Amino acid sequence: MQAANRNFGKAASCALLATWALASSPLQAQAPAHALAPVVKEGTTVKVSDHVYVIPDGKVSMVPNVGIVVGARATLVVDPGMGIRSGEVVLREIGKVSKNAELYIVNTHFHSEHTTGEAAFPADTKIIRSAAQQQDIEELGMKHVARFSSVSPVIAGVLNGITGFRVPSELFESEKTLDLGGVRVRLMNLGPGHTRGDTAVYVEGDGVLFSGDLVMKQLFPAFATPQSSGRSWLASLEQLDALKPRTVVGAHYPITDSSVIREYRDLLGALQTRVAELKREGKSSDETGELLRSEFRTRFPDWDQPLRIHSAATAIYRELP
Repeated sequence: MQAANRNFGKAASCALLATWALASSPLQAQAPAHALAPVVKEGTTVKVSDHVYVIPDGKVSMVPNVGIVVGARATLVVDPGMGIRSGEVVLREIGKVSKNAELYIVNTHFHSEHTTGEAAFPADTKIIRSAAQQQDIEELGMKHVARFSSVSPVIAGVLNGITGFRVPSELFESEKTLDLGGVRVRLMNLGPGHTRGDTAVYVEGDGVLFSGDLVMKQLFPAFATPQSSGRSWLASLEQLDALKPRTVVGAHYPITDSSVIREYRDLLGALQTRVAELKREGKSSDETGELLRSEFRTRFPDWDQPLRIHSAATAIYRELP
């Protein structure tokens, strides 16, 4: 893997870094990002189907829902959390549900809380990424680590020792099917949406979908990279809906069912329609973002992170004629 550039300029301001982190990861309403160490919680693993387990995020900022998929031959981990401590917790939880020596890791996208737990895994762990996600890692991965580390000393401590990303065992372009031994898992490159390299993971026989940040329960979407696209995001949701999953595990927030995909389609479709209307009325991108942030906060009162609507609206604004 091409080495990531580790020479970072000084952050423009702490406020800018906090805003960037907010767009990348959900924050608890009850506590700021630095108040809780964002480490995967041990002893909380739940079984969601015959072959699939999840370590829930507990709605803790910068902690993902971690997936463990167990076949007869190998075990797959989806998003092993942030930092070495999280990775160690995930390994101990795997030991409770699987005796397989062969391990795979797949990340739903490149952000630090989804990837850097890989550092704790054995050297022979096979890491599979889409080519687009690998590009995100090479261009943005260590910058993201540096920015998260700058938010607070607590987060810097969690990311201590992360000096780079693991070299992938395999890259794929659009889709790959992984056989874990009687359990088939589809890996789907669906970006750019939340990021350029969004990857969905579908456990076929169990009907379990790991949707990453493309679909989450009552959490507004974050357009987190310059390549993020509302048009592409909606197309990705159509593909996910066609799978007809029984269980949907978003990157963050509660485990749910396929209705959440339609909720996200309705939200993004409504946002696209309103952005187009305001643009035709001559509103600027920033005016559109401000108006829709207020409007959609009222329209979706049970959804968290309404600040994200502004960046979503401005990204969609750029796409429209």
